Parts: sequence; C-alpha cells; structure tokens
Amino acid sequence: MQVKLFIAVCCFGIMRVHAQNGIVVFQSDFGLKDGAVSAMKGVANSVSANLKLYDITHEIPAYNVWEAAYRLEQTVRYWPAGTVFVSVVDPGVGTERKSVVLKTKSGHFIVTPDNGTLTLIATSLGIAELREIDEAVNRRKNSEESYTFHGRDVYAYTASRLAAKAIRFEDVGAVAAPEVVTIPYQAAQIENSALKGGIPVLDIQYGNVWTNIPAALIKQMNIAPGEKLQVKIFHAGKQVYTGILKYAETFGAVNKGQPLAYLNSLLQLSFAVNQGSFARTFHIASGADWSVEVRKVP
Repeated sequence: MQVKLFIAVCCFGIMRVHAQNGIVVFQSDFGLKDGAVSAMKGVANSVSANLKLYDITHEIPAYNVWEAAYRLEQTVRYWPAGTVFVSVVDPGVGTERKSVVLKTKSGHFIVTPDNGTLTLIATSLGIAELREIDEAVNRRKNSEESYTFHGRDVYAYTASRLAAKAIRFEDVGAVAAPEVVTIPYQAAQIENSALKGGIPVLDIQYGNVWTNIPAALIKQMNIAPGEKLQVKIFHAGKQVYTGILKYAETFGAVNKGQPLAYLNSLLQLSFAVNQGSFARTFHIASGADWSVEVRKVP
C-alpha cells in the first residue's frame, strides 16, 4: 500500500509540474497609451477572476517580431512550469498566418501567431507539442466580425481558458507538425579560432550591446578577465565597428567613458561603455541582421 501511495504521489507531482498553474503573462507591441492591454486583461478576468495576470513588456517596437522572440527567450525560463504566455506582435493579423499554442519541453505554454515569434524559445526550451488554435471553439463570443484584434479575441481568451483549466491543452486545436516559422540569425559558435554570434537586443536603458555568445564558449576559448579582445560588429554582412576591448568582470575595471566587454545578467558576452552608451557612441543597433566576431588579442 505504501509503495502504491508513493508512486501515486510522485506521479501526481509530475502531472502538476506540467499542468496549467493559473498564471498568464502578456507581451505585445501595443504600448500603454490606450486600452488594448486592459482589454486583453479584461477578457482574461471574464474567463476567471482567479487568474494571476502579469506582463513581460508592452513596449516592443511596433511590428518587431524579432524582439518579441528575444523577450520570450529572455524571460520564459524564469517562470514556473505551467505558466501560459501571450505574445502579440502581429503585423500579419487577419491573414493566413497560423495562431498556435506551443508547449515547451520545460512545461511552459506560449500563445502567439506563428510568425517568427517562436524562433528562439523553440530551440532553447524545445517543442514538446504544437497545436493550432481552433477559432470555432477558442474565440471570444460574438467577436467573429473582428479581424484586427486577435490578441484580445483569440490569444488572451485561449490563454486564459488554458491557464484556468477551462480547457485542456488537447482542446486548443489540432496537433501541428513540431516546426515553427523562424527568422534567420547568426547562432553562437566558434569558427576559425573566433567567437561568432548575433546581437539579438540592446540593453535599452544603458545602451549596452548584448550578444548571444554564452559564457561556456568564452570559457572554451580560454578567455579570462583582464585579457584584450578584438571585436568586429557587422550589419547585414557589412563591418560597421572594430575595436580592442578589455574583458572585465565589472564596469569599474575601466575608466569612465572607456569601452569594455563583460558578461551580462544572462551570462552572455556584451559590450558597454563605463557610464556611457556603447550603442549610441558607436552607432550600433540590434536584430537578426546584426552579428559579431570576437578574437583574443595575443
């Protein structure tokens, strides 16, 4: 009896890890100047007033699907398994692009248009299953004539029903092939004794330039704090910056106004100017068409 009870408890615990947990987290390019975000949360509360509603950001630049993909990559892993995310950066709203719910191998759910938003998270957390939203069932009542606010009428509604356990994941819609629309970008790698990677995003507040090159690759290249790095930055294949930077653990390792290389909060190689803006100083931006090459200076 005790063995059977132990197995039942363990199995129940496993099921709970991957079950919906009543949390919905929103991101969009809507901004907070009007009522769009409030409308989505109103729909969620109409489904269940017991849901816990949070935000990643609603300040993604208009139509910037790549940044939506990055913000999910930056954030999802820090939320408990079972959390449902709504990501609405949807320049193709109302067109033939698919509306989907991705269940990651980590047990998170992401409700979004399949337009490139899932590029990074599908790789890093993996695709456990992908389902296309059946709008005949999972659409806010009496919204059939609305074609331009799927964030409210389809995504917030479906996500909230899923988080509240009003529907199972299997009720979202038909299973789709475990493949998503992706945006091409420079993956982090070592090639010809150089680190190569992309610049997915800027640290907006301070103007630091964040790459996708992880600490593990830096360690593999035997780069230690205090060493010098030759950094080249490219936009659409054209070199726009080259410089020699000190690799440091803190900004204070260089004088005020001096550039440096360091690990950001995600433990990825980044570039900064101490008490300044690297991006503004050297005219660097971010996105899938930005890349970087880094070599140790002998």
